Amino acid sequence: MLLLSYIQKTWWLNELSDKNQLKTDILSGLTVALALVPEAIAFSFVAGVNPMVGLHAAFIVWLLTAIFGGRPGMISGATGALAVVMTSLVVTYGVEYLFATLILMWALQITFGIFWLWKLVRLIPHPVMIWFVNGLAIIIFLSQIELFRVDEQWVSGNSMLIMWGLILLTMAIIQFLPKLTKSLPSGLVAIVVVTLISLFVPGFEDVRNVSSYLAENGYSNLIGSFPVFHIPVIEVWFLEMMKIITPYALILAIIWLTESLMTLSLIDEITETRGNNNKESIGQGIANGVCGFFGAMGGCAMIGQSMINISNGGRGRMSGISASLFLILLIVFATKYISMIPLAALVGLMFMVVIGTFAWPTFKMLPKIPRSDAFVIVIVTVITVVSWDLALAVVAGVIISALVFAWKKAEDISVKRYIDDKNITHYELNGPLFFWSIEKFKTLFQIKDDTKEIIIDFADSHVMDHSAIEAINSLTEKYEKSWKRLHLKHLSPDCRMRIKNAEKIVDINVIEDPKYYVADIKKPQEL
Repeated sequence: MLLLSYIQKTWWLNELSDKNQLKTDILSGLTVALALVPEAIAFSFVAGVNPMVGLHAAFIVWLLTAIFGGRPGMISGATGALAVVMTSLVVTYGVEYLFATLILMWALQITFGIFWLWKLVRLIPHPVMIWFVNGLAIIIFLSQIELFRVDEQWVSGNSMLIMWGLILLTMAIIQFLPKLTKSLPSGLVAIVVVTLISLFVPGFEDVRNVSSYLAENGYSNLIGSFPVFHIPVIEVWFLEMMKIITPYALILAIIWLTESLMTLSLIDEITETRGNNNKESIGQGIANGVCGFFGAMGGCAMIGQSMINISNGGRGRMSGISASLFLILLIVFATKYISMIPLAALVGLMFMVVIGTFAWPTFKMLPKIPRSDAFVIVIVTVITVVSWDLALAVVAGVIISALVFAWKKAEDISVKRYIDDKNITHYELNGPLFFWSIEKFKTLFQIKDDTKEIIIDFADSHVMDHSAIEAINSLTEKYEKSWKRLHLKHLSPDCRMRIKNAEKIVDINVIEDPKYYVADIKKPQEL
């Protein structure tokens, strides 16, 4: 019942009643389904799993997010962002651990949705966002280099020339066909053309295709089938399994959070509508959990495919539902033709994904942004390329950005000191007071040179943490020991309550400070 409450109970009535939009959604779904097949296969190779695992994931994630998700029109499936993380898990522990990880990821994503934890994505600074995308592009590019090797030997000679020729032809069709017509998906046309060339043009008989690649790497050939229920087979104790899969589940969940919510926000902006982050998180969680129980690789939102769907007029849930149904029909009845696709066509397709994913304006932006942001960008990029761990790069970028921000804010604190005609020393504090700025805060006061009465005005300052409160408390004690009368003006009530010797603050001068109160520390009684 809880899950059913997240389904929009009337969405299908509204969409079925609009015949024109329904037709547009169905046709758009067919187009996107055809275009997704080669990408799902390519991402499967990136993850190191049988392409059928990726194709089944595309069907399951697509269907369930269309039904349960919070962003109609958004397309989800197997993606490179998740695939690059899955590679390490699959190679080290095996594909069964991937399925178990997806089940744990299910719980995490639903938790994100129920408790609104998706808002954590707001903590990611823009420079980190940029190089998350760029890092993803770099990793996908590097992963394709492995397809140029056979039995640990690099492809060379005539085979290399043929492969590069087909790659460039694929890229050229994808790039220039949309300028002639947008009625046909350029990626699909490129795959079909290159496949036909490999089949019927003399001299291309030995081009490596999906079938030959599977044989070289010990996979069984593609056999069209529906997903089958499958409980992950793990041969270690439960706690040991959790120790292995928990870090991967967290990493995948973080990447999902970044990729999906970025895509959702982009579609919101383009369509001038508003998706539901909570429902999308729950819908994605359900989809990945089902993938774990049906032997699929899971997925998240796909920026490229979502843009194809939106540009073709796909706005409703029926676009995703119809696309997933078309896709499963292709999986079941057209695997013989899928096996004929040359690897060169898939590499060309992924190279275009890389080009489209990478934020090329970054290079023009670098000289114009603050050095600290440029430093973050470089560090995130290096970590991404060296570790192949997008989540680690993002976390490192967030931490470095936070430290840089704290450093800058710590330098912002300053004070204006003067003595009025009543012989009262005034300190007008400006800037945030927190753990990183307290050392500078301590140097701003001239206790020995101050008059017998001192007022510290916090109107332009903000006390942000416990370290700041302790610094204020320490300052009050120093003035007390110097037998001087101190007033803390415009200090927030919660801060005054937390000062250690608050029982000595007995006077609130409402006349002097009618709006904000004054915390008044009286001179100790003389002995």
